[in-house]
Amino acid sequence: MNNISAIIERAKDGTYCVYCEKEIFSGAGTTIEEAKQDMLNQMRFYKETAIKEGFKYPAFLDGEYEIVYSIDSLSLLKYYVGAGILSLAGMEKISGINQKQLWSYLHGTKPRKAQARRLDSGFRTLCEDLNSIFA
Repeated sequence: MNNISAIIERAKDGTYCVYCEKEIFSGAGTTIEEAKQDMLNQMRFYKETAIKEGFKYPAFLDGEYEIVYSIDSLSLLKYYVGAGILSLAGMEKISGINQKQLWSYLHGTKPRKAQARRLDSGFRTLCEDLNSIFA
């Protein structure tokens, strides 16, 4: 099975885009799930059109493949806090970054590398805790 790497990013207008690192496919939507589905639809449409028109398309589309998604911590923060799933207070507890600073990240300030690492570490810790529940 082929693994296709794709990156999820949040745009300045609040929408999300997904794009493959080494392929030509991408998608967009108001949520992460919409963006993923849009990219899958584009992949299917591209293959169907290529077959109909008689031109080449990536060979992996004929077999089994899995898309492996990655997202940066700032986009993840905006998604979960914006959706009301996580709070700034909760994010402060898992990242060690105060709520005022987190709020500024949500509204356009780019975190320094050290702060971005703290945010990454907080999300990793949260993931490890959640994974341990279902192990």
